[in-house]
Amino acid sequence: MTRSQTGSLRTVQRYGFTTSVASPVPANYRSALADPNWRAAMADEYKALIDNGTWRLVPRPPGANIVTGKWLFKHKFHSDGSLARHKARWVVRGFSQEAGVDYDETFSPVVKPATIRTVLSIAASRDWPIRQLDVKNAFLHGNLEETVYCEQPKGFVDPAAPNSVCLLQKSLYGLKQAP
Repeated sequence: MTRSQTGSLRTVQRYGFTTSVASPVPANYRSALADPNWRAAMADEYKALIDNGTWRLVPRPPGANIVTGKWLFKHKFHSDGSLARHKARWVVRGFSQEAGVDYDETFSPVVKPATIRTVLSIAASRDWPIRQLDVKNAFLHGNLEETVYCEQPKGFVDPAAPNSVCLLQKSLYGLKQAP
């Protein structure tokens, strides 16, 4: 059980530095919307999904499988342990997808640890700089070939079309098709 689940958030010790967490990780989207830091993180994620053309709203098709979704929340830290930002991510529950309806095949590219060690040893032996990237929404650029419907993100339901669902154009975290 985590500190956020027990409600006993204290000062966080990371990399020998002490930092306090500005806003505790919310247990659900309603409590996240009540906190300005998390609300801004959710709005950033939603804007990124809309700007990327991840879905288009359509009337709910009769008999279609609608994949549910949820918000995930996490703190991101700088290398010195200080709080970098609040990260909210809208993910779908891929386990509710139906084989042959929402997906045909699954594929998950994986890098073996031996490959990473080899690349790092070559870089070290040649004094190449090694960097780490954090790309926002990295997996959301793949187009979907299957027809997948999901619910609108909680807290961001379009008031002009509250009963509509999202017809996914691009992959979302949690889908069987997502890398």
